[in-house]
Amino acid sequence: MTCRRFDIFKASEFTAAKSRLLYLRFRLRTTNVSKLRISVVQYLNTAPLVRGFTHGPLRGKYDLSFTVPSQCADALRTGAADVAIIPAIEYQRIPGLTILPGLAIASKERVRSLLLISKVPIRQARRIALDRSSRSTQALVKILAARRWQIAPEFFEADPDPASILADADAALIIGDTALRIAIAAENKVERGPDGEWLSTGATAGISGIGELHIYDVVKEWWHLTEKPAVLAVWAARTEVVTPDLATDFLASRDFGLRQIPEICAEAALQMHLPEPELRLYLEKNIDYGLDDENLQGLLRFFHESHAVNLIGPLQSIAIAAGPNSHARFMDFVYASKSAV
Repeated sequence: MTCRRFDIFKASEFTAAKSRLLYLRFRLRTTNVSKLRISVVQYLNTAPLVRGFTHGPLRGKYDLSFTVPSQCADALRTGAADVAIIPAIEYQRIPGLTILPGLAIASKERVRSLLLISKVPIRQARRIALDRSSRSTQALVKILAARRWQIAPEFFEADPDPASILADADAALIIGDTALRIAIAAENKVERGPDGEWLSTGATAGISGIGELHIYDVVKEWWHLTEKPAVLAVWAARTEVVTPDLATDFLASRDFGLRQIPEICAEAALQMHLPEPELRLYLEKNIDYGLDDENLQGLLRFFHESHAVNLIGPLQSIAIAAGPNSHARFMDFVYASKSAV
């Protein structure tokens, strides 16, 4: 970096030693700029979003850390991260954030990696365990319970072990790669239940000690309720670090990742011991990585429904940064309320 010269370095009242010290301090301030800290969810469905940072031309530009969705949000809340993939609902709970444009983890109609598995038809469930690493999906299940299934069960958080959870609950929310594994194991050996769910068995789904199993795709249930996509997570940044270059980098990383889905799935198939074609179907068809107008309407509806069932406080305006081909957007909930009905 070229250093501009300032009169302070030529002032006669400074000795040569003091001048040199000031110069070195100035150079340190202007050249030793730390990398932005990026917190990433460690699930298969985030791999295309960060591929450019992990395997592509942006490798090494940012300081990446990998964890579960709830901890990504906590890192952004506490200042331990500058940018994070956060559960969508956390945007309404953490002040001072801006959403990066055109980017999301969303699903238009069916996702397969967010499952509610139940020993009874869900409308009969009285006790539902929720994967503690999830926040948006927990909210979706609570909204569905109140608005679609019209039940008021007891909810409690638990670690994501299907067999142990179901020993103490009627139903359990399972997310991420564990849920995808269950879906792949069960989906070709199921019948339709009375509410449109899959009917399977614990043995078929790889869950020992469970007989009949009712399997509900959370995104599909959301679609039945709203006829809108589900936006599950967004890239959000502390507003003070957002620049046009930041948005450009994150879009470029996503685009690089989408071109590398065959490579991503080949690697994941070996690690997860799952069929590569199923993983490609998941990333190419079940997950949508954009924040188009349709997905944005789904996000607004999600915030509206979350507020209606007291999962969040007063609705906060939405700020979306400018992108290479888009202007910055700012939406308050006068617009959101009209869009959600």
